[in-house]
Amino acid sequence: MKTALDQTVNQIAHIILGKETPIRLAVACLVARGHLLIEDVPGVGKTTLAHAVAGSLGLSFQRIQFTSDLLPADILGVSVYDRDAGAFKFHPGPIFAQLILADEVNRATPKAQSALLEAMEEHQVTQEGETRALPDPFFVIATQNPSHQIGTFPLPESQLDRFLMRIELGYPDATAERDLYRGRDRRDLMAELEPALTPEALMAIQHRVPEVHVSDALMDYLQAVIAFTRENPAYVSGLSPRAGLALLRSAQAWAVMAGRDHVVPEDLQAVLPSVVGHRLRPVANAGMTPAELGADLIGQVALP
Repeated sequence: MKTALDQTVNQIAHIILGKETPIRLAVACLVARGHLLIEDVPGVGKTTLAHAVAGSLGLSFQRIQFTSDLLPADILGVSVYDRDAGAFKFHPGPIFAQLILADEVNRATPKAQSALLEAMEEHQVTQEGETRALPDPFFVIATQNPSHQIGTFPLPESQLDRFLMRIELGYPDATAERDLYRGRDRRDLMAELEPALTPEALMAIQHRVPEVHVSDALMDYLQAVIAFTRENPAYVSGLSPRAGLALLRSAQAWAVMAGRDHVVPEDLQAVLPSVVGHRLRPVANAGMTPAELGADLIGQVALP
């Protein structure tokens, strides 16, 4: 299991150079059956990462380009009258795939953004009064540009909370960037990708994640982190029980990635910035990065 996950990470790292930690977080997010939000400036590889994840996991893939004129029906599908059958026939939209890339999700209006809510939470969509199940596994990887850029509609907190993790790629270091310039075209490399895991093998790993042992001491640490955010006036509001579950599942997935059957504090600390960075809002220091938020929590909450 660890070997297959390591191979997946290595394949993606061959395309997205110098970003092994964000790649491992992305794979851990999907192993934990979560959805992933990638926020960064244009041109650092957000869309390429989503394509590489889909290719490495052998998942059916659809890309939805979010624009200001996108409608919910463009995502979910629409019923069209079939004269031969004398009835309306539903034509499924791109949401009916195992991995959805919601590209530049914050460039669409809130009405279009909301079309993802039911799909992300319940793995089903309701269109024209009928509920239809989505494929299994089902993931959404959304990319968004920084909110200060022109033409963006910030995601509401209720939708941000649907994403298990939010990660950033950032600029590559000098060595990785030179290798990128001198290397082959990324599209050519992705065309050669072979799945390191099948969807069935991925689902088998996902079913193992909740079985990873969590000690009482580790649970005390998790609850201490959550309680600290609720009691500290430095935050607008504390972490919810859903955020606590997200932290727990992410830490278990990180342990699976490391080949362990139990969670250690370092697992929780590794995923903490990506899980809480889009859920916690400081009263002051509004410009704190997720990494800074995570480091602040880790530094202030003592291990039991």
